[in-house]
Amino acid sequence: MDSKNKNMSKLKKIPKSIWTLGIVSLFMDISSEIIHSLLPIFMVSILGSSIIAIGIVEGISEATFLLIRIFSGVLSDYLGKRKIISVIGYGISALSKPLFPLANSVSLILIARFFDRLGKGVRESPRDALIGDIAPKSIRGACFGLRQSLDTIGALIGPIVAILGLLIFSNNIRAILWVSVIPAILSVVIFIVGIHDVEHKYTEDEKTFIFKFKNIFKIGTEYWQIVLIGGLLNLARFSDAFLILKAYELGLPITYVPLVMVLMNCFYAVSSYPAGILSDNINRKFILIIGIVFLIIADLVLAFTDSTWMLALGVGFWGMHMAFTKGILDAMVTDTASIRLLGSAYGIFNFVCGIAVLFASIISGVLWQVYGPFYSFSVGAFLAFLACLSLSLLIKNNNI
Repeated sequence: MDSKNKNMSKLKKIPKSIWTLGIVSLFMDISSEIIHSLLPIFMVSILGSSIIAIGIVEGISEATFLLIRIFSGVLSDYLGKRKIISVIGYGISALSKPLFPLANSVSLILIARFFDRLGKGVRESPRDALIGDIAPKSIRGACFGLRQSLDTIGALIGPIVAILGLLIFSNNIRAILWVSVIPAILSVVIFIVGIHDVEHKYTEDEKTFIFKFKNIFKIGTEYWQIVLIGGLLNLARFSDAFLILKAYELGLPITYVPLVMVLMNCFYAVSSYPAGILSDNINRKFILIIGIVFLIIADLVLAFTDSTWMLALGVGFWGMHMAFTKGILDAMVTDTASIRLLGSAYGIFNFVCGIAVLFASIISGVLWQVYGPFYSFSVGAFLAFLACLSLSLLIKNNNI
């Protein structure tokens, strides 16, 4: 059987619930990326925000998302149910969407982003653990990769909708932000109707085990190495809002600035599923190293670019980096953690990543404001190199 037939066979083996979870992510990402592709410009051109303020908003909101995942993950382990917590998270995000078009100050944008990311934080550890519950071990990377691809297709459609909205509504950003409410509601409805829990029934002793903090350290050395690598990588990978600001700085018209996210997510969507398959067939460490190298290249290109063509090249490598790292790291967490503590494992992993994202976005905003974008991207490249070096030295098992 040739590789194309093998990949098609693997695609057919992926459970329907994984497809449904991917579609849910697709609709929520359409909503989020309509907002995300316009928000930095909205804050700068309409609300008069500084770049430092954008860095603080992005850092706090993204850190909120990642930090809250630790609690939702532990709770999903304790209850043995992932669905209800995920639905609550999707619901919080959907309810936050109307706050963006209503905002007339940076503080209200911060509140809106906080609740949007709070919802994301509540839902994602239980959802990722649910994928880990459902996905057969032999195609685990493919399952995570497929969900990530569908998620990223939504992230690709979102900026396209934003561009069309700018053309139709004559650059009225508030009008387009109202459109984002519709796909967010659809995602909640699809999740409620289409997803069922994998039941985990624990004894009282097992529940007590889950809630004892010291037992987290029993997950294993390889897991904690993955946590360290994830933290370093997120310290290097600041918010992609700075990609939009780079395009704006280079003089790209506001109407076409969302094309940056379209291009990035095009590479991200197309590459995530193949990267997951490669991690199943070769090994995850090697694929992750490739992904980090892509980030180093992207940062260096964006640091030195003074043209839209070079900007497109850097953004393309950024998208490839996301494809070769995000789903791979998620699969590696499942590879190295106990099913009994899988939600907690994702929570801890994203707690560390959340702290890293908070510092990365604030530091990048300060560097950009004081010294310029060259220093933001150059520091990012250096930190990515450290993450790659740490991965090479720490992770001895190539098969995880």
